[in-house]
Amino acid sequence: MFIIGFFIVEKYQSILRKYWGYSDFRPLQEDIIDAVCQGYDVLGLMPTGGGKSITFQVPALYMPGICIVVTPLIALMKDQVENLRMRNIMATAIYSGITSREIDIILDNCIYGDYKFLYVSPERLSTDCFLEKVKRMNVSLIVVDESHCISQWGYDFRPSYLRIAELRDLIPSAPVLALTATATPDVVLDIQKQLKFRNGKLFQKSFLRKNIAYIVRNTDDKLGMLMKILDSVPGTSIIYVRNRSRTKEIAEFLQTKGYTADYFHAGLTNEQKDLRQSAWKSGECRVIVATNAFGMGIDKPDVRTVIHIDIPDTLEAYFQEAGRAGRDEKLAYATLLYNKTDITKLKKRISDSFPSKDFVVSIYNKICYYYNIGVGEGEDFMKDFSLSLFCQQCKLPILQTFSALKILHQAGYLELTDEISSTSKVQFIVTSSQLFSPSSDLNGLPGLTELVDILLRSYTGIFTDLIPVDEDYLASRLDLTRDQLYSQLLLLSKLHLIKYIPGKKSPYLIFLQRRVDEKYIVISKGVYEERLARFEDKINKIIAYVSENDHCRSRMLLQYFGEMESAYCGICDFCRAKSYSGISNHVFYSYREKILSKLKDSPSSLSDLILEYIKDETVVKEIIRWMLDNGELVLIDDTMLTINKKV
Repeated sequence: MFIIGFFIVEKYQSILRKYWGYSDFRPLQEDIIDAVCQGYDVLGLMPTGGGKSITFQVPALYMPGICIVVTPLIALMKDQVENLRMRNIMATAIYSGITSREIDIILDNCIYGDYKFLYVSPERLSTDCFLEKVKRMNVSLIVVDESHCISQWGYDFRPSYLRIAELRDLIPSAPVLALTATATPDVVLDIQKQLKFRNGKLFQKSFLRKNIAYIVRNTDDKLGMLMKILDSVPGTSIIYVRNRSRTKEIAEFLQTKGYTADYFHAGLTNEQKDLRQSAWKSGECRVIVATNAFGMGIDKPDVRTVIHIDIPDTLEAYFQEAGRAGRDEKLAYATLLYNKTDITKLKKRISDSFPSKDFVVSIYNKICYYYNIGVGEGEDFMKDFSLSLFCQQCKLPILQTFSALKILHQAGYLELTDEISSTSKVQFIVTSSQLFSPSSDLNGLPGLTELVDILLRSYTGIFTDLIPVDEDYLASRLDLTRDQLYSQLLLLSKLHLIKYIPGKKSPYLIFLQRRVDEKYIVISKGVYEERLARFEDKINKIIAYVSENDHCRSRMLLQYFGEMESAYCGICDFCRAKSYSGISNHVFYSYREKILSKLKDSPSSLSDLILEYIKDETVVKEIIRWMLDNGELVLIDDTMLTINKKV
């Protein structure tokens, strides 16, 4: 049995050497791989940069069939698919923005081809097309990345993740590997419950990042402090802010000061996102200023600084974002800048995120009136929805209204989706003979003539109806960028040759059930009071992290994630600060803990304590003197030291 096991392990290592060039696995990787290949459901908790992708890519290559990877991140999909293809591994992805025709082709290739990996967003799991096709696939493994999103106890709960359990029911033979870099003990249990673990195993690596120095600075001049950090720490940087407008504002400010900087947020086109990510990854752009939409799943090892100008809502979010620094295991800095105003704003987010139940009910009624939906009507009603326009017309506060819609979603009445891309549509509004007549406006415009020709050859019925067109496909056929194609289509429209409706990204509002009378609306304790209490607790925890200056930052983070027995990091702002008699906090508190531990069970003489730490005799004497002066220790009979029980 040992020999068989040896050959299996060697097989894993040969795959690792062949495709990645590594001779050995990192801690936990091999354990997770072995458990997955034996058919166990596995939850792997590994910090950012811990090599999560290897834990499912190696077993997927070892086992026959295709691996389905569920992730919400388009950037991660594209990045990992590209990296796998560079290694001659067949991989593909389905995400927003690609046509139904392309999706159908991709899924057929996964059934009949030699694909080993299919990356897909959780929203795609419940579509009829996907479910029918996946039944015919030989699925070896289901991977759930960012699995904390499935737990309502987590910081980034997404209802779409709950659909993964349905995928499990459809493919009961395939084991599940859930991965996350951030999960509290409560979230760990909930992930396994929601994913219906069978024969589950938990593998947890310490969240400790020895090379990251966590720094907190209280300052009213954030831009000045920002430049000081960038000037003192060379190398690539990510700057996180809370809203989209601030990304552009700060990036342009840095540009005026001579830094190569750009901005990133979810509102950019996919083409813009790709260009900016590529420039940043290649080093052409040093600083990216971004919302939390940036960075997750992006593998850039040499990020030297991650700077938060705004305080995140949770320690999970902060730890996840800060962890994008120093993946090359060299010294890196995670700095958070704040002031009193930030604390006030953060506390206000509690009331903004949980408006009164009466307000929530009033929003439900206003939505129904807005779309003229009567009691007993509206189930499965779906309409694109502008939150800003709705709030403007109804004179409503936008933040509280958005929060009310989220609560109504949790309660099962409405769903406000993320932005969904709608397909562009084209129809010719002249006849074929008019289009190509000697007097046609097309004459003398060869570029437009070529576009018209491809439209006519690619789409039937385009003279009689508005036909969905794939702009990426058209652009590639014409060797144009998407922006250049858009300009040509606009010109055809201005010449009154076509009717052109550009695609747009818009959220949709969906009625999940028939409209009910307001007196029958139920917003349960689990939907409101319990979620409010959890949110309030998370806000208070991040405020404590920011405002308390008498603890090691790394220890505070580790203890939040359940690692209670952690050492002082020695490199955070607290540990580096000078304490009593010029001794660093790191040294001071490390020895203080050792002394208290030594005296916990019985008194000890000063000479015995010093003998134990003879190499640092002077330091230990100073610390003991401080502990005596501050009443932590007392002398018995002028010779024996013991802990002061009265303190």
